[in-house]
Amino acid sequence: MPPAPGDDPGSEAWHTMPRGAVFEAVGATGDGLSSEEATARQAEHGPNRLPQPAPRAWWRIGLDQFRSPLIYVLAVAAAVSVAIGELTDGGFIVAVLVLNAVIGGVQEWQAERSSRALQGLLRTRATVVRDGETREVDGEAVVLGDVVVLESGYRVPADVRLLSTHGLEVDESALTGESAPVLKDETWSASGAVPLGDRRNIAYAGTVVNRGRGRGVVVDTGTDTVVGRLAEDITAVEGGKPPLVLRMERFSRLVGASVLVAAAVAALLGVVVHQYDAVEMFLFAVALAVSAIPEGLPVAMTVALGAASRRMAAVGVIVRRLVAVEGLGSCTMIATDKTGTLTANELTVSQVWLPDGTAFEVTGDGYDPEGRVLQDGHPPDPGVEDDLSRVARAAVLCNEGRLTRRDGEWTWRGDPTDVAFLAFGGKLGWDRDGALRRYPQLEEIPFEPEYRFAATFHRDDGSTRVFVKGAPERVLEMCDVSALDASKSDLHERATRMAREGYRVLVVAEGTVEGELDPEAPPPEPSGLTFLGYLGMVDPLRPGVAEAVTAAGSAGIGVTMVTGDHPETALAIARELGLAERPKEVMTGAELAGVDPESLRDVIRRVRVFARVSPEQKLDIVEAARSVGHFVAVTGDGVNDAPALRQANIGIAMGRSGTDVARDAAELVLSDDNFATIVSGIRQGRVAYDNVRKVIYLLVSTGAGEVVLVLLALASGLALPLLPAQILWLNLVTNGIQDVALAFEPEEGDVLDRPPRSPTERVLDRLMVERTVVAALVVGGVGFGAFRWMLGQGWTVAAARNHLLLLVVLFEIAHIGNARSETTSILRLSPLRSPVLLAGTTAAVLVHVAAMSLPVGQTVLGTAPVAPATWLALGGLALSLPVAIELHKLSWRWRRSRAPEAST
Repeated sequence: MPPAPGDDPGSEAWHTMPRGAVFEAVGATGDGLSSEEATARQAEHGPNRLPQPAPRAWWRIGLDQFRSPLIYVLAVAAAVSVAIGELTDGGFIVAVLVLNAVIGGVQEWQAERSSRALQGLLRTRATVVRDGETREVDGEAVVLGDVVVLESGYRVPADVRLLSTHGLEVDESALTGESAPVLKDETWSASGAVPLGDRRNIAYAGTVVNRGRGRGVVVDTGTDTVVGRLAEDITAVEGGKPPLVLRMERFSRLVGASVLVAAAVAALLGVVVHQYDAVEMFLFAVALAVSAIPEGLPVAMTVALGAASRRMAAVGVIVRRLVAVEGLGSCTMIATDKTGTLTANELTVSQVWLPDGTAFEVTGDGYDPEGRVLQDGHPPDPGVEDDLSRVARAAVLCNEGRLTRRDGEWTWRGDPTDVAFLAFGGKLGWDRDGALRRYPQLEEIPFEPEYRFAATFHRDDGSTRVFVKGAPERVLEMCDVSALDASKSDLHERATRMAREGYRVLVVAEGTVEGELDPEAPPPEPSGLTFLGYLGMVDPLRPGVAEAVTAAGSAGIGVTMVTGDHPETALAIARELGLAERPKEVMTGAELAGVDPESLRDVIRRVRVFARVSPEQKLDIVEAARSVGHFVAVTGDGVNDAPALRQANIGIAMGRSGTDVARDAAELVLSDDNFATIVSGIRQGRVAYDNVRKVIYLLVSTGAGEVVLVLLALASGLALPLLPAQILWLNLVTNGIQDVALAFEPEEGDVLDRPPRSPTERVLDRLMVERTVVAALVVGGVGFGAFRWMLGQGWTVAAARNHLLLLVVLFEIAHIGNARSETTSILRLSPLRSPVLLAGTTAAVLVHVAAMSLPVGQTVLGTAPVAPATWLALGGLALSLPVAIELHKLSWRWRRSRAPEAST
């Protein structure tokens, strides 16, 4: 197979070649490829995939763990320790640094692997012609010579030479920098070099179809595409870190810098005022700094968010940006679509209403074209069969869907409305292929949200017929109803009554076009049509959605429906969900158009349903909600939803029905398009934020306790209570095991019963500050008292340090229970409900027992075995910490309960 013409990304000649030459060059025809040929071509040329950065090598990930200001401080401390002959301390610091690098490296490697696995769920889909049928395939399965179908909102999967276009506009800004979309034309041609942005008969991989339809043959895939060759130059660029991670790293650096300054001042005072040895005070400064800095926070927080993203993926929420894990848990309002999100998106035509007022019931469920059309429970009168047949003919001809039977099962492709129309037509004996043979299609006006109708033009013997479907208020204006007994107002009233009964209502109409269509000009907007009737469709609520809306309300999250459907249809669904009961609780796009931005803020507070709104109005609703203080999550699936998805605090795209544009604009993707999945994601987001706070509290409070202990000893003139190696052991090993395990803490059970946290709430809020002070005073005060008592009893400094080290380890073991909940008593939290934390705590104890028992630990840490009676005594002292925290929890609950009284 010949290579693509041209030598560089700017000189391809596909745009200059005649259509026949293009087909010959790619070895294909306009009928598409067979499945066997496509498989063979993919095996020969590889998948249609852009170059991607190679995964970081394990050794590179390990080295990256040493790129931290804290690590630099510890490395200097190790070097100085070795220089002054403190080989044990220096060697242990080096060993701990290596261990920390291994732990962090393993976590990052697992996070990268999980991220790549999740990204596999977000692959672009493509519509191709295979074996004479139009089907949807993975974008990577597109091969040279494939005939692809392009639709608005979807990304072009490969470089495509266009064969036909219908109002096809493509956004090529990613390649050319030009913001205006390019109107494509398959008949355009050029004889020489033309800038990439001016090639109107080519659609390039990675660009986005803004509107219209098109069909073309693939001429380049993967790295041979224009964007593929450009991408090869940027694959080495590293991605940025999520904002939440950056904020926490800044927090760690701020704490670290403050502690280093304090440690330096304390060391200087020790040398100048107390005449301590300079080397000893340097080691003391290192110990003090290591005590206070939350070294394990970045790793533990990444673990917490990574664990939450995996739990979200398990319930159907795919995380595209890690910060959205926590952000979703903070949302106070969800602006959701109706169709496909709240409802099942499996439309069924259930009622037909003819112009003479006759109503018919359509039996059958889903997209199976098995069923009957009945009048009052009986077959229709012979006199109306012709009218029904005309309705069915219009429904299957003005259609872009596909409904076929394969291996005894019905399969479909396309918009749910189109497929529902095909199923209805099948019940009256009409199928699309047979209808097209009888009425060959000449031209079309594809459905776009701003048009609110679709039309197809067909050859009918010597004339041209047009068939139209669309919203009643739009299509009725195109109809001539003078020959009917009903006026347009009567017809509108009938549509309203059907919508009030819960039907989604569309009009079908037909007409004749005078003269021949101009192939060089867009088809004219239809007029003077014959009104054929209404089709009423039902789309049932998704299972569990009503319960999810109730759960969101309990969690303090307002749910607002924003839909393009008829207001009565929207109200009928809203009643089932408990969102609205009266028409005045619904606002239409027409009413919204007359509302100024200031008044819209008041509307947001009282209206729960917006119907017949445009994409621009959806954006206005999101901006108004944010302006009144809401943290807004928005769902969307179409290209026109992208602005609202980007404007929202959290954009949520549909994974099944959503366009590539919508997914690119969103932070989260729903794999099942189900609203109930959003609420499950909110639950996991709140759990993630809770766990981040728990880890921060554990690290900061234990570090503060060690600082209090060291400072008390310094102030009283005692020896350093803990050696630098011992403090490193506490912070990076025994406590480090537990803080990572704490990141996997399951939810407390009431996460959806609380109001959302304010997005501006500080991490170190009043509760955490108070509780940190209590914990620090208990750990530091009790530890200092025990150390002083042991020295007073004649114990050696080494023996006192050994017992004090064990006491602080037991404090950490006891404190992990305090950190599991900010409000719930430790007595009500069974250790069995958190097996990861139980295993981590057990491991921390066993690791320290090993350090006390093995020669290497005794040499490096100065530890020794402790008698059982001493274990019990030290354990009793450690229990003072849970008692103090329980008293503070009780005090906090009492103060919170009295807060409303005080405010009144």
